[in-house]
Amino acid sequence: MKRHEARQRALQALYQIDVGKGEAEAAIEHVLEDVSGPIEAVDWTYIRRLVHGTTERLPDIDDLLAARVEGWHLDRLARVDLNVLRLAVYELLVESDVDVATIVDEAVELAKDFGTDESGKFVNGVLARVLPVVRQDAEPNA
Repeated sequence: MKRHEARQRALQALYQIDVGKGEAEAAIEHVLEDVSGPIEAVDWTYIRRLVHGTTERLPDIDDLLAARVEGWHLDRLARVDLNVLRLAVYELLVESDVDVATIVDEAVELAKDFGTDESGKFVNGVLARVLPVVRQDAEPNA
């Protein structure tokens, strides 16, 4: 499984948790049910890390986003867009082995794939305002 697909699955699980108020493990298992063939341990671990890491840091991530989503309240955002942003902020904070441009590009692509016609631009704009703050707060060698 490529990392893009793993991020897609993580986003789907985060969305399911957000909308359905379900548990992380159940959501992960659900979004992986239709994967054809065996799932590599490294992919399973990566998806779990993204989902659990994002949900564990949700209050901090949401606070950071709320301060930078100009003219919006988080509860008014499209749930897909919000969860794309949450996942990207988590990666920016913790996944130091992934290039910033890659994280932003992936977030924009996920927003385009799962959101509206304007989601990609919206996510890109919010992340541009988040980047300076997130990178100074990033965990070293996480």
